[in-house]
Amino acid sequence: MVHSFHSRALRLALVGASCLTGLAAAPAFAQQTAPAATSSDTVEEVVVTGFRKSLADATNAKRESITFQDSVFAEDIGKFPDLNIAESLNRIPGIQLTREINGDGLNIAVRGLGTNFTKILLNGSQIAVASSGRTDAQNQNREVDLNLFPTELFTRLDVAKTPTASQVEGGVAGVVNMRNARPLDRPGRHFTYSTQASYQESAGKWSPRGAILASDSWDTSHGEFGLLLGYAGVRTKSRTDGFETIGWTNANLTYAQCGTTPTGTATPTSADPTCNSAIGGNGFKFADTVPANAGNGLIAGTPVTKAYLEGLNPGTTAQQLGDGLLPRLGRQSYSEGKRNRDSLLISGEWRPNDDLAFYIDLLGGKTHNNFNRLDMDWIVRNSSGMIPLNVKVDSNNVVTKGTFANSQFFLEARPYDEKTEFYNINPGGSWQINPWLLLDGQFNLSRSVFFREAPTILVNSPNGLTVDFDNTGGDMPLIKTAANLNDPNLGWTFAGGRLNIQNEKRVTSNKGTHWNLKIGESSENYIKVGVAYDDISRSIQALDNSAAWQTFTCGGGLVNNAVPTPTPACNGQAGSAITQAQLASYLRPGPLGFITVDYDSFKKASQFDRFNDTAPAVATAATAAASGFIEEETTGAYIEGNAVTQILERDLAFNFGGRYVSTDQTIRGPQTVNGVTTLLERQTRYDAFLPAFNAVYKVRDNINLRMAASRTITRANPSAMLPGTTFSDPSAQSANQGNPALNPYTSNNFDMGGEWYTGGAGYFGVALFQKVINGFTVQGTNTIPFSQLGVAYANLTQQQQAAIDLRGGPNVATVTVSQQVNAGGTLTIRGYELNWVQPLDFLIPGTGFTANYTRINQSANGSGAPAVAVGVSPYTYNITGYYEGHGATVRLSYNYNDAQISSDPNQNSVPVARLKTDAYKQVDLSASYQLPWKYAPQITFNAINITKEKQRQTFQYDNAAFTLYDPGATYLIGIRGQF
Repeated sequence: MVHSFHSRALRLALVGASCLTGLAAAPAFAQQTAPAATSSDTVEEVVVTGFRKSLADATNAKRESITFQDSVFAEDIGKFPDLNIAESLNRIPGIQLTREINGDGLNIAVRGLGTNFTKILLNGSQIAVASSGRTDAQNQNREVDLNLFPTELFTRLDVAKTPTASQVEGGVAGVVNMRNARPLDRPGRHFTYSTQASYQESAGKWSPRGAILASDSWDTSHGEFGLLLGYAGVRTKSRTDGFETIGWTNANLTYAQCGTTPTGTATPTSADPTCNSAIGGNGFKFADTVPANAGNGLIAGTPVTKAYLEGLNPGTTAQQLGDGLLPRLGRQSYSEGKRNRDSLLISGEWRPNDDLAFYIDLLGGKTHNNFNRLDMDWIVRNSSGMIPLNVKVDSNNVVTKGTFANSQFFLEARPYDEKTEFYNINPGGSWQINPWLLLDGQFNLSRSVFFREAPTILVNSPNGLTVDFDNTGGDMPLIKTAANLNDPNLGWTFAGGRLNIQNEKRVTSNKGTHWNLKIGESSENYIKVGVAYDDISRSIQALDNSAAWQTFTCGGGLVNNAVPTPTPACNGQAGSAITQAQLASYLRPGPLGFITVDYDSFKKASQFDRFNDTAPAVATAATAAASGFIEEETTGAYIEGNAVTQILERDLAFNFGGRYVSTDQTIRGPQTVNGVTTLLERQTRYDAFLPAFNAVYKVRDNINLRMAASRTITRANPSAMLPGTTFSDPSAQSANQGNPALNPYTSNNFDMGGEWYTGGAGYFGVALFQKVINGFTVQGTNTIPFSQLGVAYANLTQQQQAAIDLRGGPNVATVTVSQQVNAGGTLTIRGYELNWVQPLDFLIPGTGFTANYTRINQSANGSGAPAVAVGVSPYTYNITGYYEGHGATVRLSYNYNDAQISSDPNQNSVPVARLKTDAYKQVDLSASYQLPWKYAPQITFNAINITKEKQRQTFQYDNAAFTLYDPGATYLIGIRGQF
């Protein structure tokens, strides 16, 4: 009932706001001009430089904006106040940051929604980057990794939290626009440089980074020309140690171990479903009888019954042992290598006269990440031979302590090589046709390519090891064994191991053009119309040659250059390129107390390059990203009015309008049935009308009140729309299929707030917001004729064809299709933001602080809506104190993100289990000193993550660590100058 009231209220607000605005606009447009603004309507002029200037610019931009918008400005060209664009955005209220495991900022989320709900623009145009997100992520939605874009080449970032009709659609949460440097931002000849040495404590090595920007401008008889060239490069040596689990699970007890009587055809060693139904999971078994090599005084051949288990584990019942959660693959992790980035900016401007202006920007970049991932895994998942001793379980069924006889480990060695390339060309211009007509437009063309080469070498330790498990304190459990896991001659074996070649290629491209016509001589009262065209595509191609490489290397060799049927096991048998007897010679002691692989010699002996270069395309990548292609061709048009009128002798400025967009989608994906792969293509189309209203009322010269109402969209997850079909039964009666017809998410938004400007860069602001979002999906079913399924009858198995014929043939037989469908439920997000920027010159000249706080509440209503939007902290805050004076600048920043829910429930088949992320806080320091002579450089110093905070996730319970990464602190020292 409350939800329906709010929905009606929001719809009425949208309609009423538009009507009232139209009525108010009439006298405003009739008079064409508003009373001149007084000098108090702008921030008082204070001559400041450096960080204080960037704050003053941001305050002015907020004060003059008619929307709810926050901005971050560079102090000067090449002098952005942060080392990472995502980190810079993180200082804005309502922004939450996703970090790479080494601590670098990567993606942003705005106001309580995931990263895919934020639209990223470059100079006002849409972009896409073909990278895959955080380590072990499978970003295949609409996220943009921001680590490709160096701060040194940008001068301004804007976060629009409420839209206008003229703004590019696609961001339910908000729209971020990154504006690169241009030569006429600062006419004349200029050269800016910076170089730094970075030291990451965990790597123990120094890494260089640097940037140069050169610009010049010329006044000629043909107008003013400007050219800017910029380069930024980073060579980072990185290391991150951690702990991973791949989830937690519990044992699947047998009838004998539960102390119950088998039913039907079951035997005492069969799993007892009634005994194992409470917790779920059931991802491993204890041994049925004591193995010969169990040690610990255990007698081989003894049946493992309920009485036996309880005797070995005093104070713990067999049921508790069965319910006790253990890490599926508890493991130390090690990630070390190089993360390099190069970026180039070329920007030209030409202003033939006061009425014409043209520009062209070319931004290119590439990254190359080459690193070694190692982990030593205690094998619990799918194991069937361990014997528990002295195990203790807490009230949440998490195992806190115990010894596990007859355990085993495996080494997983993964040398990653990732390359990303990106370019964007963006020409545009403006023409003041006459005093009341201004035309501006731009074109954009971009392309990005990502390729990951990620082989896996997995070998097992011998059986019969004893593990001591201690989960009684600390951020992660301790898993210890007396065996020397750093000894290549311990007895490592291919048996039960595997080799994988699982590569991934992604390509994104975008081309578009946007045109706007401003009608009206006044800068306050005018109409704006425009059209837009964007064609964006994204493809993911998974490449896998695991079977051939594994068979050649450890499976006895290929037969006639092909994999035999059935595929032989990896055991180092005769005929293998690397036999079991040779395996130890390819292993080496590792950097974290367990072995590693001599990659060069292993790859050479196994002819890795041959198999890697010929890897065929498959349906799914190692990250679970699905192969496929999606293209979205969107045309749009809008009309927008802007006006200023007066109420009670105070200015009321407002913006209102609507945007109409039509999107044609082409979606292709592979479909494999009975070993035959075909490419399916589906085409869909949808339209949307997106009204927007924004108003600012100047209650006093230094107080603004704001209100906004709008509708926004974010297009559906491309991965859920890929049209491939798989059958879930041998008679082709049930199938799973993607749904190309999914509708986009839509959100009805209402915002209100205001600011009190205290002088200079200072202000205190409040913003209240509500979003009511629909378009979420659930698993639905639909019964259709087989002929509409898109699967060729000839490609079915004989059994499936016979079943179809028995049901009347392909044109009559029906199939029940399960797929994601749009649900009717809504997610309502309500929250508020507080922002305070305060110079303290009246106390100590040059000092001040900035602080902001964001609070978010979420509620779901109806089928399909998530109880919460995952990956969102209920509250966040940032505090920065600064001093500038006598050539010195010092900034100390503290950022806090509260704990958050990071997944849906039922993780690893444990019904209640969600992944959760611990609260994260980070303290950073930035300092510089300007040497006191002409053209002298600044000496710079930065300290990142001073308190060495760790990134930690848990599996439902605080003492069930899911992942833990320790990037440590990073320090940078360098110089920066200009002339």
